Amino acid sequence: MPKNSKVTQREHSSEHVTESVADLLAHEEPVDYKRSVLNVTGEAWDKQKDGEEELDAENRPAWNSKLQYILAQIGYSVGLGNVWRFPYLCQKNGGGAYLVPYLVLLIIIGLPLFFLELAVGQRIRRGSIGVWNYICPRLGGIGYASCLVCFFVGLYYNVIIGWSIFYFFKSFQYPLPWSECPIARNGSVAVVEAECERSSATTYFWYREALDISNSISESGGLNWKMTLCLLVAWSLVGLAMIKGIQSSGKVMYFSSLFPYVVLVCFLVRGLLLRGAVDGIMHMFTPKLDKMLDPQVWREAATQVFFALGLGFGGVIAFSSYNKQDNNCHFDATLVSFINFFTSVLATLVVFAVLGFKANIMNEKCVVENAEKILGYLNTNVLSHDLIPPHVNFSHLTAKDYNEMYRVIMTVKEGHFKELGLDACLLEDELDKSVQGTGLAFIAFTEAMTHFPASPFWSVMFFLMLINLGLGSMIGTMSGITTPIIDTFKVRKEVFTVGCCIFAFVVGLIFVQRSGNYFVTMFDDYSATLPLTVVVILENIAVAWIYGTKKFMQELTEMLGFRPYQFYYYTWKYVSPICMAVLMTASIIQLGVSPPGYSAWIREEAAEKFLFYPTWAMAILISLIILASLPLPLVFILRQFHLVSDGSNTLSVTYKKGRMMKDISNLEDNDETRFILSKVPSETPSPMPTHRSYLGPGSNSPMEMSSAPNGRYGSGYLMASTPESEL
Repeated sequence: MPKNSKVTQREHSSEHVTESVADLLAHEEPVDYKRSVLNVTGEAWDKQKDGEEELDAENRPAWNSKLQYILAQIGYSVGLGNVWRFPYLCQKNGGGAYLVPYLVLLIIIGLPLFFLELAVGQRIRRGSIGVWNYICPRLGGIGYASCLVCFFVGLYYNVIIGWSIFYFFKSFQYPLPWSECPIARNGSVAVVEAECERSSATTYFWYREALDISNSISESGGLNWKMTLCLLVAWSLVGLAMIKGIQSSGKVMYFSSLFPYVVLVCFLVRGLLLRGAVDGIMHMFTPKLDKMLDPQVWREAATQVFFALGLGFGGVIAFSSYNKQDNNCHFDATLVSFINFFTSVLATLVVFAVLGFKANIMNEKCVVENAEKILGYLNTNVLSHDLIPPHVNFSHLTAKDYNEMYRVIMTVKEGHFKELGLDACLLEDELDKSVQGTGLAFIAFTEAMTHFPASPFWSVMFFLMLINLGLGSMIGTMSGITTPIIDTFKVRKEVFTVGCCIFAFVVGLIFVQRSGNYFVTMFDDYSATLPLTVVVILENIAVAWIYGTKKFMQELTEMLGFRPYQFYYYTWKYVSPICMAVLMTASIIQLGVSPPGYSAWIREEAAEKFLFYPTWAMAILISLIILASLPLPLVFILRQFHLVSDGSNTLSVTYKKGRMMKDISNLEDNDETRFILSKVPSETPSPMPTHRSYLGPGSNSPMEMSSAPNGRYGSGYLMASTPESEL
């Protein structure tokens, strides 16, 4: 306690002291204000309701085991982005060199902020709304913004699970339905489908058979009934996993979190046995060091770290709120962060092993096609036989022989070489083709699996893995909605979960139109990035600058039993806010530099084409960003100007079972006495003498005194182990 505080002054002075309400409350034994003369609000005491609140505080659900909790956090943080986003960024941004900025940013941004969210959730034991209402009521909009972002992300993320379900059921046939182009009948003549022939069998199956996609976002084309059914199945799975809270979702995590690792290891072993797998892995780990100097690489690495750990969504806080207060959340944060990194590297090895195999297949196909062209030119005397090296055998033409022949022809026919239409057929060119997101999973990977022995088995395993990865992330995302709402508004868990899933399915029908894939792209690019960055910055500021880093570190010391490293003090207070501010600025600049658009599949051209969003789509895009960010200023204004209560009424203080549950730091603006997190009175020695508060000569206490659990009047700093969130 500061030496110049009013409480300390009173202990060392014989002068008459006029005390504030905060001082009185600091020295009185906590009582139930509704049953005491402190109840000046006129609120009637509801014994039944009070009992229910006490029961809720004492009987909050908890994880069955530490393993279940760790698997839940891993299942939430390890998602589809680890399988298709991280490998793409590695390939695009310098291979092995990309791992350096990613690991650096994981340590200075990801780990500290992940630890921060775990700590506040575990200490306050509420969802995101309750946590930020409690820490800083004026920034209570953080929790509501997190819920909205979770809702937007859940809407389109579950559509991806629906796509995986569609491919999963289609995988139970041999040959796989995307292994060959369909044959169209034109009278008595059988011809290959033109759109498929001009692209590829897997590309055609994805865009035409699965999505039946329209040419632009403006062409709705009606609902795709196959994907509508798959979306219904996806939301049913999420609803069943979530309906009993962590009692049901925790059990699901044993399978959904562990099974993807089994599949990844199996794919890695199988991939390493494929011809050309080593070429892919060598390409991935060959560092392009000049890329490390590119600011864009660092921006993309920071964004990936940010989303890989699920920061700002509220799912991390929700899961940790079901922990015991003495749980070592620092160990959890370190473990989950580096398991996430390890999983990304493992998935990248698998992807590049398979892509190396695919690149070799495509390169051989290129060599064969171009060799046929050269034979045609030789037979028509366009090219002379003297240009062909004597050791070249067209019946067993290798990529090395073709490259030698290609260079000779290019040198001799320099003036007319372009007219020949020959390709270089370089393996590096195939490996450099960047494939990300749905293109990697549903086009590149599916094409590679058609060349696997027992391809249906591997296809079933792959899409079952995607379903499990998606389901684990969806459970965490939905917990970011259900936990804070149930904690704050005391709605019935089962009813709210089912209602939320039904509502999300109905709204999600926009994503299963024929133009639905374009809306998925819009939501993925713009509904979360900027709002979440603002949310995490405000979370950091609320704890480090408003609540106080020193105070927070002290409370962590009491909670964990040891003092966290000073490293966290400096990252929370300086490094992380600055890095996040730079990331937010870079994201805004990126939005301004690159006009919003999307890649449309044009049926007639059988190719992708970049299109700009029309005006109405831009309005939706901007509305998503504004709507997700709106709770932040709205709640601040309402509470700053006292238009709604923030729970800091100067005379209304909530007590439960002898524990004070509400921070009364706002009692007086100039009052230094603040109540900070600590243990209950029975566990904390009182720093003050055990006597009644001195109220001045001839004064009597207006409060009804009750004995403390330890037989004396509690004083000093008191705060709940399970505080109550009030709006």
